[in-house]
Amino acid sequence: MTTTTEDHTVANPDNRFYRILTSIERAGNKLPHPFWLFVILCLALGTTSAILAGLGVSVTLPADGETVAVNNLFSIDGALFAIENALTNYATFPPLAMIVVVLLGVSVAERSGLLTALLRVTVGRLPKAWLTFSIAFASMIAHVMSDSAYLVMIPLGALAFRAAGRSPLLGLMVAYAATAVGFNASPLVTPSDAIRASLSMAASHIVDKDYVVTPFATYFFTAASSVVLSITIAVVVDKVLSRRPEFSPGRLPTDFRVSDKLFNTESTNHQSVELSTEERRGLIVSAVVFVVAAVGIALMLMPGSPFRGEGGSIIQSPVLKNIAIFISLVFALLGIVYGRITRSIPNLGDVPPAMAEGIRTLAPVLVLFFVVSQFLAYFEWTNIGSVISVNGAALFKQLNAPHLVLLLIIVLAICVLNMLITSGSAMWSILAPVVVPLVMYIGMRPESAMVAFMIGDSVTNCLTPLNGYFVLALGYVQHFRKGAGVGTMLSFTLPLALAVLIVWSIFFVIWYLVGIPLGPGVPVR
Repeated sequence: MTTTTEDHTVANPDNRFYRILTSIERAGNKLPHPFWLFVILCLALGTTSAILAGLGVSVTLPADGETVAVNNLFSIDGALFAIENALTNYATFPPLAMIVVVLLGVSVAERSGLLTALLRVTVGRLPKAWLTFSIAFASMIAHVMSDSAYLVMIPLGALAFRAAGRSPLLGLMVAYAATAVGFNASPLVTPSDAIRASLSMAASHIVDKDYVVTPFATYFFTAASSVVLSITIAVVVDKVLSRRPEFSPGRLPTDFRVSDKLFNTESTNHQSVELSTEERRGLIVSAVVFVVAAVGIALMLMPGSPFRGEGGSIIQSPVLKNIAIFISLVFALLGIVYGRITRSIPNLGDVPPAMAEGIRTLAPVLVLFFVVSQFLAYFEWTNIGSVISVNGAALFKQLNAPHLVLLLIIVLAICVLNMLITSGSAMWSILAPVVVPLVMYIGMRPESAMVAFMIGDSVTNCLTPLNGYFVLALGYVQHFRKGAGVGTMLSFTLPLALAVLIVWSIFFVIWYLVGIPLGPGVPVR
């Protein structure tokens, strides 16, 4: 049952769906901070390893026929391993160096205003009929800024819709939903790609020590997905959601008010979607520099190049294996060029502070990485991952379920789990050591499992109040509508989440069946 006021619907606490959502929120709020969650997982892992070791549990690895037994983490040997390797576990944690290096470059591009200008030109250049698509696609591009994408896109979406004579409330909700629901889809390689690839590669080494997963591993699929999802969001919004009375320019409710403070936030750093002459010139020169840099990297991968890997392999080349360095260098170079032209970075002395600012935003992640790196090292040392993976693979083989069915099961399972654990990197840190070896043992590509995780990890982002940016978006909504609450957000985001889940899953099924590579040199099956 709902009550309506001034042409808009307010969720009633007696509504069954609202009660379910409240229960999920209450349960999720009882979870500890991710740092302590991993501490608890370490203790649980130690207890489990002690029990399994006491029972003499062992398994034979299909890869080489070696028999490995579960090691007791709470034994003297386990304690010595934990003490002697604590610093090494952290220093050699694959995502640590990669995310820091990538952010050094991305921070310069973001601080210079290049990324925001790129988003504004993406929105401003398209016809008004394409406005919703342009906001959605700009949100996909914004994922290169990681969580900062929310801070830029929400005000930008409201601003763009207001400039087009449409409801700014609709614009900000489109921007939030698009940023959240397609978080793992982008036409650019993002820091999240780097983290996910590093965790996947570390997990794959349980089965194959030489396996390589690069940030470009799923690039073809994620780039194509960014277009498909933008179209899906545009169709659902323009054909269904925008027809609700509260989004009609001629029927604004009396409590609908525009707050100029929304458009003067530091996240936008501009008053219009239009670019100044200097900003246009900066983008043009940056585009030329990008093309030159891309050609230079391509030449390094040409046949006969000393930068190719063993046997002329591109995937094993130093360039792709260390692609984080090149991503960082390109972003930093583009940011410097743009910043010098627009005077947002007047001299080279401003570059290191811009890098430092980006690293400061990473501080909570660096703290979390310490305990995550210990957990993953303990998990590998105990051999519990091998036991789960081998026995899980045997179970899947007995079920004889098609690989595609298993991948779709992973998608749905992650969708549910993501409602409670909203950090994708934290969730993949836990799941990768189990899921990646498991799928490898039954003959599946780990990158395919990674794509299944990416889909599930994205589509429910916009639904859960445990996502801090859900609360941020709700605060923006309340600039326009007094009394807006969780129900207000869900009435908009739920249809989009369901549509994206269905369309993205079907798109992946078609991609898989046709056999299109997920990325350079990475077959889907």
